[in-house]
Amino acid sequence: MAVEELSVVLPRVLIVSRRTVRKNKFVDFVGEYHLDLIVSYGAVPVIVPRVSGVHMLLDSFEPIHGVLLCEGEDIDPSLYNDELSNLSVEELEEIRRLHASDTAIDKEKDTIELRLAKLCLERNIPYLGICRGSQVLNVACGGTLIQDIGKEISKNLPENQRVVHMDYDNYDGHRHVIEVVEETPLHHWFKDSLEEEKMEISVNSYHHQGVKKLAQRFVPMAFAPDGLVEGFYDPDAYNPAEGKFIMGLQFHPERMRQEDSDEFDYPGCTFAYQEFVKAVVAYQKKLLSTTTIQKPLKLNQEMEKKRKIIVRSFSLARDLYEKGRTCQPSKTSDLDVGAEFLESNTALSLQQEARLMQMGATVRNASSYLQRLKMNEEKERLARKVMGKMSVEQLSDLKSFYNMMGQICSEVMERKLQDLMTLDEEF
Repeated sequence: MAVEELSVVLPRVLIVSRRTVRKNKFVDFVGEYHLDLIVSYGAVPVIVPRVSGVHMLLDSFEPIHGVLLCEGEDIDPSLYNDELSNLSVEELEEIRRLHASDTAIDKEKDTIELRLAKLCLERNIPYLGICRGSQVLNVACGGTLIQDIGKEISKNLPENQRVVHMDYDNYDGHRHVIEVVEETPLHHWFKDSLEEEKMEISVNSYHHQGVKKLAQRFVPMAFAPDGLVEGFYDPDAYNPAEGKFIMGLQFHPERMRQEDSDEFDYPGCTFAYQEFVKAVVAYQKKLLSTTTIQKPLKLNQEMEKKRKIIVRSFSLARDLYEKGRTCQPSKTSDLDVGAEFLESNTALSLQQEARLMQMGATVRNASSYLQRLKMNEEKERLARKVMGKMSVEQLSDLKSFYNMMGQICSEVMERKLQDLMTLDEEF
């Protein structure tokens, strides 16, 4: 296959960048380990820049076959209605001092990522959340977060249960134990590395916040000794071979590598990305199969006969209108066929109504059409009034919802038409 064809063929995974400062200027970046793994397993990473206004342009990144969210600052607590867990002003200041690079909230990134997470949940687009990305997923589904593990969890535990989740002095080398839950994807990925009668592996850790209340739809896959959830997934939305994958990992498997080496700590470290991309590929195929232009439906003899009668009815009405002839009594029944078809299949506009009457077509119950049109106009007026009071974000969410409903409607309608054709062919 030609290299220039790959970008067309391979599925697209959206990844939102993180902002930093370099040479006194803002620079957007994404960790290269993520990009390497996505490419190596057969997808194309598409970086979404976290610049102002991008959250309104997400339609421009279609088609979206997968979303990988990773890295970033703390999520704005107001997005999950948390009251900062009764932390004192002094404690908050100490947290900001200890975790200066993480506590500077990035509202634009929050908005972009939450929109993408909700889009994935609405359309069943494969989603993998790493570290912050797992927290975004939990918040998008109604969960909450611990504002600071040290202040809210560790200080209330005995020394032997406390866990260091952030070690700035040993940033990439730091590890802590987690207990893997049986019969979860994480268990299957790391089963060859688990010691006999133990369900433990050691993972890296780069966070001072974590899941407080896990959203109802999710099932935990691992816990730290202090009780913190280290991984979770939606079992009803997990089947990579069928394009289903909704998961969050608090640790970074892509960075779990031996010192001064690209060799992973465990063979299972890459499986999250491998299975995620498998789901992305399957989702793309499923999307293509529903959007492929189908061959024109072949009508059976009876349907074709009805079609010709209706076409004749409209042709006759057109001739009467264009040539100004009076209708012969023998032709009236032909006009009725077209009128009945219109009445049973569509509501006409005022212009269409007037023209058909001029054409001589007998439109029955014309008053009911007019009444229906007036009702539709009133509904449209009320809808415009209500939407005029909605925020830009609410309007964007509303648009996404109706796009999703339109897609579902198209898929169901297409399936029903194919079923009808199958039945016709059998008879």
